Amino acid sequence: MKIYSGINENPNLSIALGYFDGVHRGHRKVIKKAVDYAKIQGKKSAVITFKDHPCCFFYNVCPKYILTREERRNKIEELGIDFLYELSFEDIYKLSAKEYLEDILIKNFSPIAISTGFNHNFGCNKSGDTDFLQKMSEVYHYIYFMNDAEKIKGKTISSTAIRALLSEGNIEEANKMLGYNFVVDGNVIYGEQLGRKIGFRTANLLYPPELIELPFGVYSTNTIINGKSYKGITNFGIRPTVSDTNSCSLETHILNFDQNIYNKKISVEFLKMLRPEKKFSSVEELKNQIKADINSI
Repeated sequence: MKIYSGINENPNLSIALGYFDGVHRGHRKVIKKAVDYAKIQGKKSAVITFKDHPCCFFYNVCPKYILTREERRNKIEELGIDFLYELSFEDIYKLSAKEYLEDILIKNFSPIAISTGFNHNFGCNKSGDTDFLQKMSEVYHYIYFMNDAEKIKGKTISSTAIRALLSEGNIEEANKMLGYNFVVDGNVIYGEQLGRKIGFRTANLLYPPELIELPFGVYSTNTIINGKSYKGITNFGIRPTVSDTNSCSLETHILNFDQNIYNKKISVEFLKMLRPEKKFSSVEELKNQIKADINSI
């Protein structure tokens, strides 16, 4: 997948439009429609999106994302997209829906197909919508795919709903909507080695500041190391029993694993919140609780 930060001439594409934070089950339906149609026609596919969420421009505050930019790219690439365009919202926000369609999409990409979600809006003051794209398909001779909402037990899957579930620690329901496990990845860093002192070595990661923050607590997790998955438990919080600082940490005790992985990239997949973080009366009480946490997974 080739990634572009600006517009270029790349005609006859089957394109998917949206921000796609989380690349959840509904997003994948939109993107796969563009990919599948391109393959049928012997053409290439593209996602046209923005580098940052439009809220960053309008309100000068970015939302907490479900995926880092790198992970969003990876999830999109996994779906078979040929080109990813991450545009600057500031460069085009003044364009009307008609101007955006004609001067950006039609002029540069001559799309053979456009795929969007059911509630897609674009253009200044959200002047463009699915009805507009359907109407203009007859003018510019592209196929328009408006994808209906994906639902679970009657609830519409959306990035907003997933963020809410993650922020309250409902990992299992969030993962169902995502279609994969919520993940934090990065290079293992040196911590204070407090886990080793109490008999439970941990792999420490920096929690990406742009991600939606989970509640402080203990989680059952899978840790992916060199393509292999290991069960474990992860504490996200300030470790009130063993630390006097308020600095936040993400520490994973990996079961049946005893290798040096400092500075190596790992991925921690969250499966379920086991309990909120709490301060124990003694280190011994904490150790007993950790043993109970491990036995519960």
